[in-house]
Amino acid sequence: MKNLFKFILALALIFSGNIYAQQTPGDAQSGAISITGATAHIGDGTVIENATIIFDNGVITALGDSSTPTQGTVINANGKHLYPGIIAPAKSLGLVEVNAVRASDDQDELGEFIPHIRSLIAYNSESKVVESMRPNGVLIGQTTPQGGRISGTSSIVQFDAWNWEDAAIKEDDGIHLNWPRSFRRGRWWVGEPRGFQPNKDYAEQVGEIANFMNNAKVYGNGSNSERNLAFEATVPLFSGGKTLYIYADGEKEIIDAVNWARDNGIKKYVIVGGYQAWKITDFLKRNNVPVLVSQTHALPNFQDDDYDLPYKLPKLLDDAGVLVGIQNADMSNFQTRNMAFYAGQVVGQGMDKERALQLITGNNAKILGIDDMYGTLAVGKSATLFVSEGDALDMRTNILTHVFIDGRNVSLETHQTELYKRYSNKYGQN
Repeated sequence: MKNLFKFILALALIFSGNIYAQQTPGDAQSGAISITGATAHIGDGTVIENATIIFDNGVITALGDSSTPTQGTVINANGKHLYPGIIAPAKSLGLVEVNAVRASDDQDELGEFIPHIRSLIAYNSESKVVESMRPNGVLIGQTTPQGGRISGTSSIVQFDAWNWEDAAIKEDDGIHLNWPRSFRRGRWWVGEPRGFQPNKDYAEQVGEIANFMNNAKVYGNGSNSERNLAFEATVPLFSGGKTLYIYADGEKEIIDAVNWARDNGIKKYVIVGGYQAWKITDFLKRNNVPVLVSQTHALPNFQDDDYDLPYKLPKLLDDAGVLVGIQNADMSNFQTRNMAFYAGQVVGQGMDKERALQLITGNNAKILGIDDMYGTLAVGKSATLFVSEGDALDMRTNILTHVFIDGRNVSLETHQTELYKRYSNKYGQN
């Protein structure tokens, strides 16, 4: 029994060490850095061949061709490619480490209408899942709560920090609303027919949302002797201080949600998912509604959809003039590292490569409201960028050599690279 106890204790220590092992953020930039010779992909459709980029104190100070004079430490990137950091919206990165371990899962709270639940204060800056994003160029994320009708309030963080205070780029940027579905799948285990059928509770569920928002608006306009934290967190939606992220896929649901948000005085709203948004692009443009579409590596939802609809959906929306970005909300957190390759899939559908890059950089920055400092390479913006040996949108060539977040030189080592080296040495496969 004593030996068994020691064995279990040893496993627990190993497991906890693997999950919570300390990461060391990069040191603050102490002098100017110049990167020369790379092909710079700006993130707004522009490309600069044989580029020189200079940054100091975490901010880009010069960007041009090879005639630009260098300063400070010079990194020769001849033949390589330079990109702005990739941005991952609508993910619970840093809120859950291992889904099967309840103690590491802090992405969902009890309750249906909980906009006052702030994801930021639960963000684990030492997450090994977050750490694994950086070697593929995913450097910024919108850490987002999950579950319920209104899941809570997200914040935008960068992926190299000691704690959540250091990580925060934009605190409490938006509230996340899961819009009801007008159709649902039959629950065969209670005797309902298989396949889709009308959701008889749809009107009631929409009414519950409307009732909550109306009460929040009244609360914001009144003088209240008692605080209501849920209403208080919702009030900035009516002044534009927060964005409402509406998760909806169906044509009817998107139209209902946008009309409801507009008619109730919500200033900024974004559709997340938008599977059938390509059918109503004129409506979306008329109401100036951006769409964060799901990952392109997916199968069609319905039997009569084109087999390649998920692959080409971003291009259909972009061709129609809708502001569109890519997210990964309905897949496991670890798959967020594939953001660049989701954009690459759209290139295979005919989209220009620089336009596809915008889906995960410049466009996502605009949609999240951080484009003043992130998403593109420009003088005065944050030096959050990476250098790759090849095309970042191609999983065969996206091999990073340098990563900088706000000018800090970030390590590309992760627990995965450590394991790779360990077992490569074991089997002599260096």
